Amino acid sequence: MPRRSSLFIYTLISTIIISVKAHNLDQQIPLVLSNHSHPRPSWSSPPVSNPTKSFWTDTPNANPLAHEGSTGPLGFGGEDVDVCVIGSGITGISAVYHLHRYLEAQGSGGVERKVVVLEAREFCSGATGRNGGHLTRNPFSGYAAREHNYGKENAKKTYRLEDYVSSSIADIVHSHGLVDTVDLVKGDHITLFFTEEEEKRALQDYKDAKEGGVDLDGVKFLDRTTMFETYGANYSGVFFPSYNLWPLKFVSGLHNITSSTESFLKLKLHTLTPVTSIDSALPSNSASKHTKWIVTTPRGALTCKNIIHATNAYAPYLLPQFQDRIIPTRGQIIALRAKTSLDRLQRLSWQANLGYEYWFPRPEEKSEDGECKPPLVILGGGRDTAGPGLDQYTVDDSVLNGRVSKTLREFLPDLFACTGMFEEGREPEMEWTGIMGFTPNGAPIVGPIEGLEGQYIAAGFTGHGMPRAFAAAEAVAGMITSKMTGTEWEAPEWLPEHYLTTWEY
Repeated sequence: MPRRSSLFIYTLISTIIISVKAHNLDQQIPLVLSNHSHPRPSWSSPPVSNPTKSFWTDTPNANPLAHEGSTGPLGFGGEDVDVCVIGSGITGISAVYHLHRYLEAQGSGGVERKVVVLEAREFCSGATGRNGGHLTRNPFSGYAAREHNYGKENAKKTYRLEDYVSSSIADIVHSHGLVDTVDLVKGDHITLFFTEEEEKRALQDYKDAKEGGVDLDGVKFLDRTTMFETYGANYSGVFFPSYNLWPLKFVSGLHNITSSTESFLKLKLHTLTPVTSIDSALPSNSASKHTKWIVTTPRGALTCKNIIHATNAYAPYLLPQFQDRIIPTRGQIIALRAKTSLDRLQRLSWQANLGYEYWFPRPEEKSEDGECKPPLVILGGGRDTAGPGLDQYTVDDSVLNGRVSKTLREFLPDLFACTGMFEEGREPEMEWTGIMGFTPNGAPIVGPIEGLEGQYIAAGFTGHGMPRAFAAAEAVAGMITSKMTGTEWEAPEWLPEHYLTTWEY
C-alpha cells in the first residue's frame, strides 16, 4: 500500500529547488505600469475552456449560476468599478461577502460601492468546483517547524485560522438554512498512518502543539486493532472533528446571500469572461499613484479602482512575478460507488498516504423504487504515481492522467480488502481533474501586491483551500474596505503574519 520513499525524496528536492528559485521574488518589486513587466512563464495560460466534468459542477441542476452575466454589457454602464474580483470560487465570492459585511459595519457615508466578479469559465469552475469537498482543518501537523520558522504566536495562528474558517462556514450554513442544500456533514475525520514513522511523527507533532498551547479538543489517536474493528482499515490513525460539504453549492449560497441583501454594495457577476490583461489607466508620464486599472476581457474593458486576484493557481498568468511562488499542480478525483451501506462506511472523511489520498462518502441516495443506493465515495489523490514532475507546472484540467486513474481505482478496494466494502475492478461514475496552487512553504499569499497599488491577492492554498480561503479573502476585503473608508486596517487575531505579502523572509 505505502508508496513513500521515492515520493519523499522527490518532494524534498523539488521544495529546495523551488525555494531557491523563489528567493529573489521575495524582494521588493519596482513600480510598474502593467502587470506584465515580468515575462509570462511558458506553462502559464488562462483556464482551458473544456475541462473534465466534475461531479460538483456537472451534476444536473447543481450550478444555476453557471452562465450568469455571460452576455450583455459589462459592469455598470461605463462607470468605474470600486472592486474587480477575478475568480468566482470560494476566495472570490467570500471576498465579496466580507466586503458587504465590512461596509455595513463601518458605514459607507451613503456612497454606493460597485463590485464586479469576473470568471473565465462557468461559475465556480476552478479549484473550488473541482476539489474533494473536505472542510477539514489541520489540528496540529507540522507545529514544531512552523514555530521554528515563524514564531510561537504565528504557528498557533495557522491552526486558529482553520478553526475560525470551519466554524464560520458552518455558522453561515446553519443560520441561512443551507444545511441540506450544501450537504453539510459534521462527520469527523480520520488520518491513517501507513508506517510507524508516520505515526511517531504525528505523535510528536501532537505533543509539540499541545506544549505550544494549540487547542486539541476532540483529537484522539486510535490503535490498529481499534481501527480495524471499528472501521475496517488495518492501520493506526488519528481522529478529530471535521466537516464535508458540496463546495459549489456553498459558494452559490454565499453569492445569493450577498446579492439579495439591501446594502450600499452593488454586485455584478460575469461568467465566461476571462481577464486577458491589466494595465494602468493613467498615462505613462503621470506622477500620480496608480489608483485605477484597465481590466481587459474579450467582451470589453472595465476601469477598476481595486482588484482582487482570486484565481489561485492561475494567478501567475496575470501576475508573472508570482510564477515561482505559486506553482500550478494538477489533482485528480473519482466518484466511486461503494459495495456496502452508508451505515457500514460511516459519515467520516479520510486521509492517508501522507495526504496523497483523501475521501468521504456522499449522503444517502435513493433509487426510483425507493431503495437506498450504496453510497457514492469522492476519492482524490494518486498524484505520487503521476510520473516525473508529479503533475506540477500544468494548468490543463481537460485531460486525465492514466497512471493516477489506475491508482485511484485500486486504492479503496486494496485498503478495505478484507471487508468487501468496495468492489475490485468497478469503474467510477465520474472522474475529473483540477488545478491547485502550491507555494514553496505551503502558506497562502495574502495582501497588497508590491508595486501595483490597488491590486491584492489571496492565493496559493497548496491543496488546502477550503479551510483557509474564506479567511484569506476576509483579510483582503478588510484591507480594501479600510482603504475605501479612510480607516486603519487591523489584522484579525487569527491571521498569521507570514501569510501576508508584506512578510519579509
